[in-house]
Amino acid sequence: MNGLALTFTLLSALALLLVPRRWAFLPLLAGVCYITYGQGIEVGALNFTVVRILIFTGFVRAISRGERIVGGFIVLDWVMIAWGLAAAVSSLGHDDPSGALIYRLGLFYDCGGVYLLVRTWCRDVEDAVHLLRVCAFLLVPVAFEMLTEKLTGQNSFSVFGGVSLESAVREGRIRAQGPFMHPILAGTVGAVCLPLLLGFWQKHRWSAVLGSASCLTMVFACGSSGPMMSAIFAIGALFLWRYRTHMRTLRWMAVLTYIGLDLVMKVPAYYLLGRFDLAGGSTGWHRAELINSGIRHLDEWWLAGTDYTRHWMPTGVSWNPNHTDITNHYLAMGVLGGLPLMILFIVVMVIGFSYVGQSIRAIPETEQESQRFVWALGASLFANAATCISVSYFDQSFVFLYLTLGSIASVKSMVTRKKSALETEAPASPTASQVTKLPIAYRPGFNTNWSTSHLHSHHEDNPR
Repeated sequence: MNGLALTFTLLSALALLLVPRRWAFLPLLAGVCYITYGQGIEVGALNFTVVRILIFTGFVRAISRGERIVGGFIVLDWVMIAWGLAAAVSSLGHDDPSGALIYRLGLFYDCGGVYLLVRTWCRDVEDAVHLLRVCAFLLVPVAFEMLTEKLTGQNSFSVFGGVSLESAVREGRIRAQGPFMHPILAGTVGAVCLPLLLGFWQKHRWSAVLGSASCLTMVFACGSSGPMMSAIFAIGALFLWRYRTHMRTLRWMAVLTYIGLDLVMKVPAYYLLGRFDLAGGSTGWHRAELINSGIRHLDEWWLAGTDYTRHWMPTGVSWNPNHTDITNHYLAMGVLGGLPLMILFIVVMVIGFSYVGQSIRAIPETEQESQRFVWALGASLFANAATCISVSYFDQSFVFLYLTLGSIASVKSMVTRKKSALETEAPASPTASQVTKLPIAYRPGFNTNWSTSHLHSHHEDNPR
């Protein structure tokens, strides 16, 4: 770790310990957005990146201040723990169990740590909005630098080390990457954050405009088709808000459409990935062929993953002679820990979508602004789910996926507890004998407006 990165990390850690709870994620996200993933401290086989150091500092803060998850653990929390345990157990099926265990524990520490801190510091919808407004302002310098990089071909974040000064170029187009390890990951962060920052448009318009403009700039500057498609998916999911009561039908239509395409096409329908090229030089065919190869070689990785995938594709990767480029996050989970780890990751995503629906139904119709914000969380999760088909998160970009999942879980826990409390406190409906003893003006059918609000508590669910 160079002196500049060390100074930034120490100041961020100090701020994390001292700021109020609602601002606790500011120094952590600053470390994610402004320090490259290559910066860290290595102790033997252990690699303490800046993100890991700040996560540890966050745990120290939470323990010392008595901060905890309000309302206790919910189902998604337990599934996240099961996912981490499955990753650890899968290390037994690899050639170097101890090395595999260290890597998987580091992975769970990263993902589970961010998720747990969000669950601890984000306790209601307002906290979630505040967290994402912080994110909106932090992305502005990143977007500005990436736009400058797009124009000059030089990455200013190289002063921190871990990224090259010279930007990547494909087919004559500069691909900006900012502090991230690849232009696609940089653009992906902008794409998946876009619906999050549009989610509070009505209440905090300037923050939403600033944040969304930054996200679109990052998507443009990266010069990659994948993030552009992810941004389209994110915006499309936001527009489905008006059809939210028909989502079951729309989901079945999507499934049947895919099956229909699979029946009429000469190759599996996922080869449509090769048809999308919005920025030029797309490797969509590679991603489709990788899925096909993963299915063909299922017997090699289904139980606990595999240490060798080089024969799956015509090309390998420079950083590991045993592997091909696994540009699919679901398949990457399979390579790490087999079908159990892949399925648990998918279950985490499915529960996240389920929580979005449950939260919206639990929030009264009179609080439609909160409902729209929760829908925006779901749109971001959808963009992540779609992105995982063509991208594997291998740098600090993973933070934004688990930030979204943690926010969804916290909001769901809060609205469920609030709904239960209100239903418990709501006065019971009067019996027939009690009604007859009421003054005529207070009986149902008389003075209707008053009796509706009084006898039928506003805490009850609104009909849909």
